[in-house]
Amino acid sequence: MGVKQAIKSLDAFPRAEEHLLQKTQSGALVSVIGLVIMATLFYHELAYYLTTYTVHQMSVDLQRGEILPIHVNITFPSLPCDVLSVDAIDMSGKHEVDLDTNIWKLRLNSHGHITGTEYLSDLVEKEHEAHNHDHDKDHHKDSHEEQHTHGFDDAAETMIKKVKQALANEEGCRVYGVLDVQRVAGNFHISVHGLNIFVAQMIFDGAKHVNVSHIIHDLSFGPKYPGIHNPLDGTARILRETSGTFKYYIKIVPTEYRYISKDVLPTNQFSVTEYFSPITDFDRTWPAVYFLYDLSPITVTIKEERRSFLHFITRLCAILGGTFALTGMLDRWMYRLLEALTKPNRGSGFL
Repeated sequence: MGVKQAIKSLDAFPRAEEHLLQKTQSGALVSVIGLVIMATLFYHELAYYLTTYTVHQMSVDLQRGEILPIHVNITFPSLPCDVLSVDAIDMSGKHEVDLDTNIWKLRLNSHGHITGTEYLSDLVEKEHEAHNHDHDKDHHKDSHEEQHTHGFDDAAETMIKKVKQALANEEGCRVYGVLDVQRVAGNFHISVHGLNIFVAQMIFDGAKHVNVSHIIHDLSFGPKYPGIHNPLDGTARILRETSGTFKYYIKIVPTEYRYISKDVLPTNQFSVTEYFSPITDFDRTWPAVYFLYDLSPITVTIKEERRSFLHFITRLCAILGGTFALTGMLDRWMYRLLEALTKPNRGSGFL
């Protein structure tokens, strides 16, 4: 018996007899409020526990000799698809043809609606000139000499008439797809460099009339992960009564995204600065949109993690216990207040 009594003395939650308990309306109101508060806090705490958070780590990039995918989706509202070309150059100076490339050109009418498509099966990577990305000078010079050698044929005349009609109809072009390039510094650009200088001069009557206004719907260097922000998405550069060359200097940061399920997504994020060079009467270059990219030697690893279960239990006990204690104090204060207010009325009833 002594042992049982000693154990009972340790009870921190003694029970009163049922007939000694008094239930009140104020206590019921406080109890309902307390239950609602505890249920709400429990829901938010559970959602907080189930939500993952990310941890960023940096290390030296050890990847070499891989392919860099460039996802492009750009609209040129003032240039027909027949005059636009996509060229890619890397800093190694290699001349590569038949790249593994999937690029489409969508013809757009004056209202921006698609009227036709063209598939670019071959993307020719041109020879890189040392210290100069503007290779179009020699390109146009060679084309000009070739034109004098072979003459102006019917195909060129048909091409000029077709493009002039498209310009009169205010046709545009959307270029989209994926460029697979070597994982080294380089650039790709979209321009009218695919035309020889004689045909381009006949169509536009000078470089100042080549309107390279563009809207970048999407530009990325790999698949997207949760929370990624591509700074050029949604960028619009519209030129009015002028022309020039846009250059976007891009710094690519190799990135690995590790999901909570242990799946790994290799991709890239980037930062960008922008420069615009207006065309003057003395310039021999033709307007274009350049994307010059370089790779960072540092790779970023982003890991999804979840908070520990013990941390969840600790916070849950604190929330529920604190709410229970607070509602208990509130119930006692309300009971004493109501008792103090009704006590004089009871006393006056006997007089």
